[in-house]
Amino acid sequence: QVQLVESGGELVQAGGSLRLSCAASGSTFSTYAMGWFRQAPGKERELVAAISRSIGTTVYADSVKGRFTISGDNAKNTVYLQMDSLKPEDTAVYYCAAVRGFVLRPPPRDIGEYDYWGQGTQVTISS
Repeated sequence: QVQLVESGGELVQAGGSLRLSCAASGSTFSTYAMGWFRQAPGKERELVAAISRSIGTTVYADSVKGRFTISGDNAKNTVYLQMDSLKPEDTAVYYCAAVRGFVLRPPPRDIGEYDYWGQGTQVTISS
């Protein structure tokens, strides 16, 4: 059974940095695509970044390009989201997600493609 557990969310000031972690268990994740999504109050859940674990290809939302970096540690079955130059509009619950089978393909951007989800971690950016 696939389990995803996020950590690292907290309250920080605008301009600061955070690193979120997603610890995955229950499968061999080298053939998965994994992503970070976020959901702010009153808004739909949206893609932040995703990575294809087999080839390392990444995709980002335009709003975070140049500020956020997604990476993976295959030995630890963990995916990270390094967030720099944080803005108040980055405030949201951040969710880790995974889908099997994206071998040698870029990760999907569509939220509907992802089968497994974590419980989320709250990120709050104060102005």
